[in-house]
Amino acid sequence: MDKEWDSRPDPELLLRQNFPEGEPDGKGKLKIFFGYAAGVGKTYTMLDAARQEKEAGRDVVAGYIEPHDRPDTMALLDGLEFLTPRYVEYKGITLREFDLDAALIRRPDLILVDELAHTNAQGCRHRKRYQDVIELLDAGINVYTTLNVQHLESLHDIVASITHVRVSERIPDSVFDNASQVELVDIAPEELRQRLEEGKIYHKNQADKAKISFFTVENLSALREIALRRTADRVNREVIRERDAAGKEYFTNEHVLVCLSPSPTNARVIRTAARMAGAFHADFTAVLVETEHLKREHSRISRSMEANISLAKQFRANVITLYGDDIVEQVASYARQNGISKIVIGRSVRKRHTLYVRPTIIDRLIKAVPNMDVYVIPDATAVERRYKISTDQKRKVWMDILKTGAIMALCTVLSLVLDHYQLGVINAAMIYMMGTMLVAYMTRAGWCGLLASVLSVLLFNYFFTDPRLTFQADASIYPFTFAAMLVCALVTSSMAAKLKREAARGESESRYMQILFDINRNLRKGATGEEILDICGRLVRTLLKRNIVIYDTRNGKMDQMRIYPASESEDSARLTGLFKSPDEMAVAAWVRKNRHKAGATTDTLPGSKARYTPVYKNDKVYAVIGVELDGGDMIKPNDKNVLNIIAEETSYRLGDMEHR
Repeated sequence: MDKEWDSRPDPELLLRQNFPEGEPDGKGKLKIFFGYAAGVGKTYTMLDAARQEKEAGRDVVAGYIEPHDRPDTMALLDGLEFLTPRYVEYKGITLREFDLDAALIRRPDLILVDELAHTNAQGCRHRKRYQDVIELLDAGINVYTTLNVQHLESLHDIVASITHVRVSERIPDSVFDNASQVELVDIAPEELRQRLEEGKIYHKNQADKAKISFFTVENLSALREIALRRTADRVNREVIRERDAAGKEYFTNEHVLVCLSPSPTNARVIRTAARMAGAFHADFTAVLVETEHLKREHSRISRSMEANISLAKQFRANVITLYGDDIVEQVASYARQNGISKIVIGRSVRKRHTLYVRPTIIDRLIKAVPNMDVYVIPDATAVERRYKISTDQKRKVWMDILKTGAIMALCTVLSLVLDHYQLGVINAAMIYMMGTMLVAYMTRAGWCGLLASVLSVLLFNYFFTDPRLTFQADASIYPFTFAAMLVCALVTSSMAAKLKREAARGESESRYMQILFDINRNLRKGATGEEILDICGRLVRTLLKRNIVIYDTRNGKMDQMRIYPASESEDSARLTGLFKSPDEMAVAAWVRKNRHKAGATTDTLPGSKARYTPVYKNDKVYAVIGVELDGGDMIKPNDKNVLNIIAEETSYRLGDMEHR
């Protein structure tokens, strides 16, 4: 990344060159030329429309046009100003990319950027080209672009089931829906196949393969229908928007809830729920139930969980985190209290048991909410997941086993001492029950309590019932005694484990409540802007327990910063060098200018060592918060929400002080 950034312009200099009078007012308008397959004429139509705009006197620039072997299309470029592409070296190959910085410096009234869903080469500022386009729009530049239906996120699974091709280059539906104009470029499938045969889309060898795989009449007809329907849905949304603007009421009783999970197949469930919410014009909520298992496995599943949460947010879902070990109870309770009408959940594949059939989550959920529609999304590609136990997990399992064995051995020794002094075997039974409670409290795995319960009965039988040192029991009352002892041990261990979980959950919730309570109270203690930002930095450090930097940008520059180490053992010189490096400051400068998060774990400048969040109100950016993320570490969803609250409250406090 260092080499890439060495060749890029300084962000502060770029801002001054672009906007000498300050940042631009208003956003640019986006027009998408939308088609159902390659070759329908999207680029041709876009270039033809651009030439008409140029003839009408508009300042038009071709920012990036994908090279085509179509003379008619390329001829439309004659007379248009063309930006020089940016060439990026990647694994020995020179890649041709859109030069975003050159476009920002040139700043035309209208720029053409082909292939909206394209994935940029490593080293570019953004991971996706649509993010380049968003930055152009934020800078007040109007954009024409092209897009095929298979590149819309919500339609990915439907298109893949038709064409048997999964595309990795996709854009959020919000980009499509928020475009100022969408022009459907449409031709009949038979005409498109004729163009394919004439070599107007691909070369001869590629065309022959495409004709029998992707470009069949059935595939093209289905894709055409999907594109027409999606365009019609967008028109319908515009009608509703106009109704709202006119003051007319639009009512809907539909509210769709989707259940989130770290499963890779959960993305398909989310897309299906999003399409359903769009079709019914319904509210859309995504629910994550954080169980003890999910918390223990956080480090292993954090990336997939983060990806599914981000996908739900792309579809404008209201993401809610619930806490509890019973997923069905939490989802059903939330659904009943919040007017949910439809629940969408994925079907998991589980191991079959020959001895018993336990109700699935789906069976229990349908029973728990009989008045709601529950949609189960199957996945033919799903297989039974077999998790590999890591070395660290194995070590923790063995530690739990050793703790269980040690506690049971200690209980046995104490019981033998009591028995030696003839203090009664009933006290031995009590000691074993206390031991099971202690095991449940001191171990992580729930089965340790069960193991301790069984061991306590067996050990009591072996050492303290006649005949001793055998597993026999002569007295007829012993079976009842053993059963009662086992039940009591199981109940006490279960209650101890539950109390432990509740205590941990209460501690976590009280921590969040304390931080939320402290935000406003502590920020009010700041008498100056410096004190408010200092309080902000300390609050973020308390929340995330990571190394934090606050770039003070109230003067419009990036020359002041405060670093808050996670602990006293942190190397302050390393942190200063990290956050003062040109790479990190360039990312922070981009965040200041665009008022949008960037850096590690985001899609903008993901190669950064930290994740940056702006502190702004209206058009004024007061600071940028940086959080160092080491080795692919992730910030939990709830922590992100609280971080955003801290940034928002800080901006309000600074804004109020500025207007006094």
